[in-house]
Amino acid sequence: MDASSTLFDWRGGRLVALDDCEVAETALEAADSFLVAEGAVLAVGLHGARFAETAVERGFRDRADLESFWTAALDELPRTGQWFPRFELVTVRDAHRLRLRLRTAPPLTQTVVLSTAAGDPRTAPLLKGPDLDAMSRLRQEAQRVGAQEAVILDDGKVSDGSSTALLWWRDGTLFTPPLSLPRVDSVAARTVRGVAAALGVPIDEEAVSPAQLEGCVVWAVNALHGIRSVPAWVNGPRLAQDASKTAAWRARLGALTRPL
Repeated sequence: MDASSTLFDWRGGRLVALDDCEVAETALEAADSFLVAEGAVLAVGLHGARFAETAVERGFRDRADLESFWTAALDELPRTGQWFPRFELVTVRDAHRLRLRLRTAPPLTQTVVLSTAAGDPRTAPLLKGPDLDAMSRLRQEAQRVGAQEAVILDDGKVSDGSSTALLWWRDGTLFTPPLSLPRVDSVAARTVRGVAAALGVPIDEEAVSPAQLEGCVVWAVNALHGIRSVPAWVNGPRLAQDASKTAAWRARLGALTRPL
């Protein structure tokens, strides 16, 4: 099999490569992904904790097996090149299976154009995994209007992106949507907030409509691309740009990566 798309099943305490022809219907219960660049990762411990918490929430009870799977899967990751592995808990024929999907990383970008999603299709907004197909459809809808990422609103207020968390700057303060809004706990956004706290940069929450972001510097952040600036919002607010600030913060995140 091509290593760029190898799927491993966790069986009897080891990872077993699955045949590409496997066609059993599966339901994705939990998933976690992050960029592996030349063997280095940002905040891998936070990803592991989030995956374990989601798996338990979806009914997987053997925490020791989860830990063994996570350790073995990390050991399986290549230490050269750029990769975007996905750790999965799936249901196959009413049984839980842990899996590693080894994928080469797609091209990385530093900017992303947004559009506002027409609705919110999430069924488990606090969990990473169950709604990935729905989020993919939102991104496809965004692409049809010239964007790459859809912004989900909660009662008209900015809540989350279809594959990114949103942050913005106003008068020197770094803002996040209210943490009380239902959304996945973004490891990338949490890390950016941690850097801000360490630097003494003011951090706050703000419930805003897209129109209220007019003139702000907006970032879309996730575990693949890191921090991306938003140069445009289709049929939305006009946004400011601060290339030097964005570059400096991208460098700060890069300095926090650690070898596996």
